[in-house]
Amino acid sequence: MKKLSNISVFEHQRLVVGDHGFKQTHLDALLKLNEYHDGNYFEPIAKGIKFNQYVGVIQVDGLTIEINPKADKDDDDYKWKGVLLKMLRACGKLKAESSGAANVKRQHLNLLEVYFELYLHEVESLVRKGLIKKYRKQTHNTKALKGKLEFSDHIRHNCIHKERFYTTHQVYDHNHFLHQVLFKALTIVDQFTKGSRLQDVTNRVLLNFPEVNTKPITAKQLNAIQIDRKTKSYTYALELARLIILNYSPDISSGKEKMLSLLFDMNELWETYILKELHKACHGTTIEVSGQESKSFWGNNSLRPDVVLRQGNKVFIIDTKWKRPHKSSASVSDLRQMYAYCRFWDAEKAMLLYPGTYSENKFKSYLTDDYSKDHEDNHNQIEHQCKMGFVSVLNDFNNDLDSRIGDKILGLLFE
Repeated sequence: MKKLSNISVFEHQRLVVGDHGFKQTHLDALLKLNEYHDGNYFEPIAKGIKFNQYVGVIQVDGLTIEINPKADKDDDDYKWKGVLLKMLRACGKLKAESSGAANVKRQHLNLLEVYFELYLHEVESLVRKGLIKKYRKQTHNTKALKGKLEFSDHIRHNCIHKERFYTTHQVYDHNHFLHQVLFKALTIVDQFTKGSRLQDVTNRVLLNFPEVNTKPITAKQLNAIQIDRKTKSYTYALELARLIILNYSPDISSGKEKMLSLLFDMNELWETYILKELHKACHGTTIEVSGQESKSFWGNNSLRPDVVLRQGNKVFIIDTKWKRPHKSSASVSDLRQMYAYCRFWDAEKAMLLYPGTYSENKFKSYLTDDYSKDHEDNHNQIEHQCKMGFVSVLNDFNNDLDSRIGDKILGLLFE
């Protein structure tokens, strides 16, 4: 059994062959993975890769690579450890009561182990409560005539065995598609937990799981799963199974290294996190919050700001950016984009929201009067304003997410 090794890096960091046990075989596998995902995960460099904004964990050929989020290159590395897990929990992508997620620092778990532990716990809980049975059609030889006799197959198979009947009939058992999905994910977990603290748990769950058919499972099949009242308890286990199956890449490299990657786009995660925190901060107030509103712009193209806030007849726009602006100045393309949002949503204020410490930025009006030409009555003119806002993801002690981040964002917007 190969000895497992770990590499911990940050987004936008470089990793080259020879660093911390990183081999050419690992690089080849990662480049294949990147090619499969349209080159989004990394940028190829000489004898290595440069990570993009995707964070999470990759396990390949005995090597685990943890990619941690980090808002700014000058930030202290230590304070960003565990931030991803906390943001995933805050965004509802990870159950808060997971013991692995709660004790990640103490047990030195990586993200895959946390999700594996969650999945094993969910499946074990389902088995303990009693797995559901479903009707399915089965076609094979039986010693009793039941169901529909498949005449041509019966003649072909039972010329000699007159006592048998080749039939299609209904069976009521555990061997249905939902359990086949759960078992497929269990076999993947089994491959990646050998030699780890979860190996005994995986063996126990597999031992207690009923025997089911094994077959390839596609994304289309997973997306077509329908949850009803009877299968409601399967929801989270199937969600985790889908995540594991779709991120499993067997033989993705030229060799035989099996790979499992669990990566999240920090831009999307930051947007989701800010939207959820604003919903909490605005609960019980007169401010309405919505995300990803869309309006047609040109042809099939549309405009879609991250966050839209409404208070009475006033509209405010927030666009989240998981990056630090170059030389503390917003890019011209971002400013133009915010102006377009203001025009289409009749918003008087728009804010580009970045992670970071507070910076003295005031709202400034766009130096244009073209919008007033749309109104005969100048009293209806809306003066569009924009600013850059900065909020820290972590609290003042740098040991947890800032629980007041939503209030601080509103303070930046309404000051």
